[in-house]
Amino acid sequence: MLRSRRRSEVSGGRRLATCVLCEAACGIVVDVDGDRVASIRGDADDPMSRGYVCPKVIGMRDLHEDPDRLRRPLVRSGGAHREATWEEALRVAGDGLRRVRKEHGADAVAVYQGNPAAHNLGLLTVGQIVLRSLGTKNLYSASSSDQVPQMLAAELMFGNPVLMPVPDLERTGHLLVFGANPLVSNGSLMTAPNMRARLAAIRARGGRVVVVDPRRTETAEAADEHVFIAPASDPWLLLGMLRVVFEEGLARPERWVDRCNGWAELEALALSTELAAASAHTRVPAETIARLARDFARAESAAVYGRVGICHQPHGSLAAWLLYALATVTGNLDRAGGSMFTSPAVEVTKLVRMLGFVGHGRWKSRVRGLPEVAGELPIATLADEIETSGAGQVRALLTCAGNPALSAPNGKRLDAALSRLSFMVSVDGYLNETTRHANVILPPVSPLERSHYDVALNAFAVRNFAKYVPRPLPKPPDGRDDWEILLELGARVWLDGSTLGRAARAVSTRFGARLGPEAILEGLLRGGPRKLSLGALKKHPSGLDLGPLEPIFPAALETRDKRVALAPPELLTEAKALLRTPVAAAERGFVLIGRRHLRSNNSWLHNSHALIKGPERCTLMMHPDDAGALGLGAGASVEIESRVGRVEAPLELTDSVMRGVVSLPHGFGHGKAGARLGVAARHAGVSANDLTDDHLLDAATGNAAFSAVRVEVRALERDRPGGGRP
Repeated sequence: MLRSRRRSEVSGGRRLATCVLCEAACGIVVDVDGDRVASIRGDADDPMSRGYVCPKVIGMRDLHEDPDRLRRPLVRSGGAHREATWEEALRVAGDGLRRVRKEHGADAVAVYQGNPAAHNLGLLTVGQIVLRSLGTKNLYSASSSDQVPQMLAAELMFGNPVLMPVPDLERTGHLLVFGANPLVSNGSLMTAPNMRARLAAIRARGGRVVVVDPRRTETAEAADEHVFIAPASDPWLLLGMLRVVFEEGLARPERWVDRCNGWAELEALALSTELAAASAHTRVPAETIARLARDFARAESAAVYGRVGICHQPHGSLAAWLLYALATVTGNLDRAGGSMFTSPAVEVTKLVRMLGFVGHGRWKSRVRGLPEVAGELPIATLADEIETSGAGQVRALLTCAGNPALSAPNGKRLDAALSRLSFMVSVDGYLNETTRHANVILPPVSPLERSHYDVALNAFAVRNFAKYVPRPLPKPPDGRDDWEILLELGARVWLDGSTLGRAARAVSTRFGARLGPEAILEGLLRGGPRKLSLGALKKHPSGLDLGPLEPIFPAALETRDKRVALAPPELLTEAKALLRTPVAAAERGFVLIGRRHLRSNNSWLHNSHALIKGPERCTLMMHPDDAGALGLGAGASVEIESRVGRVEAPLELTDSVMRGVVSLPHGFGHGKAGARLGVAARHAGVSANDLTDDHLLDAATGNAAFSAVRVEVRALERDRPGGGRP
């Protein structure tokens, strides 16, 4: 049964909206005073967030009002950017991209999409159609800095890269978390507002929450148990747990063996794993590995959840597969209280198939031969494609809502490569560390000036729901949505500036504008399993509660035989090779891992004074015993060096990181010449991605292995007596 929460008063100075600053997608009420946002607060009638908002919500107002946010296009002229009319900027942008494409071929134009694209209805519908129409194989996004290993595992096992299970938080009795910090992220590939309350509810009903992580995160602090694990060793722990499950008769073949292929192969792999080896690789005692397995398998219901920590390693796809396999063999896949699948009103599985996102290895990158996954190449190789001459060399770049100079591995190298491009266009609201290289910047309206429906994020919600909100604030007279910009830009790339070309362009853009994201959404809703419509959703502005997660297999499986592929051959082969890996001898230095903060999201919100103010956040966390061995004290300025770079940061001592591990936050490194981010520049920090290695990747996908980077830490030479290196 559909249940809704109606609001009787959505007029005057009150507007409903959705916060798009993270995947929680909380419902908000925007109080407007004239053309000014007076306040933003939680919408108590939203069926998912129920009034909850995190501190980031102030960023919705700050982004809207930020004086550094661009309202007019910029065109590079004489080495600097100047304001331009939309007509001039679009003409320059279209001519430049069309010229490169005509002279060097479609693959000479690359496209990069940042994380905000996943929170944008227009970019996920019209935008994807336009970008795919460019015909280039050089498509990149933040996905290969984030979740591609989980997407590959989902496609291999279930037949579609977005068929990624989420924990049924409302009913589970045991939650096991690997490499995730949902109290800070508010859930990632898991739309779950107010995670603190959700975790507390599990414990209140007698359940248990266990976190496995190299750092005792905020989520670990709120859990029943935290288990330290050596970075990038998760596959070993999962294989060890699977051995115990099979060896001690804890598997539940009656639930899945007849609905999957590869049970025997997975069992043989698990039983060939030595617990002593798993313990040595992970630094987790063998008895702890066995207990984790028993507790999970014996729980009345259990869900396992992993995120960037399992993806950011050389065997990330292996870890993601084994995570899903653990849920399957213990009978907790597609079952109430276990790891389940959302049934959204828009069938995202069909949408991604239509857009060409289903598939992997259909082509490889020109220089290093890295594989395509879901239609995109790894961002780790974009610098190669720009720097290396020859047929297919990337000579132009179109970015949408992204900042890869800060977010990509070996960001300093990519930053330098961007300066070598023949032409660059950015659809972005800021002159930031990446867009400062652009010849043209085309700024869209703010998130509060566009309509919204969570096409992507609803596919990973812990409860089925649907919500559409029209523009909370009117679009400025000269403002344009992201999709309108891309539609016009695409027409100019395809059609020249002749009289005939201009006429054809006008027709195509008018037709595209009539189609628009709302028209596409209407079709997707009506064709979806719930048979909803925009009209129906508009009657319930706070959203429709579509009920708890429900089993969806085997009907929703997209494998050819409608069975779960429990032992994908390519991952099985990789796992067997992993088991032959000896325990590495002790190495100098430390392993670097990242971290995030509740009051930011990647590099998005560092230009908000309200969110960035306070104590220094860009610090290097280190265990006090490690610091003592190096003769370092709290607050000391230290030099951190990896194979690819060196940065300086203040030292923060804490026993929340295990010995041999250090942590820098992600998304800092502002203040570069040419960027226009006043507040962020005053809190510049350093970029962890000036240390991460663009040649340290997940074997199966090319996803960046951010959590496996070896670094050395030392006192700054100027602070060391004598000034010499040790």
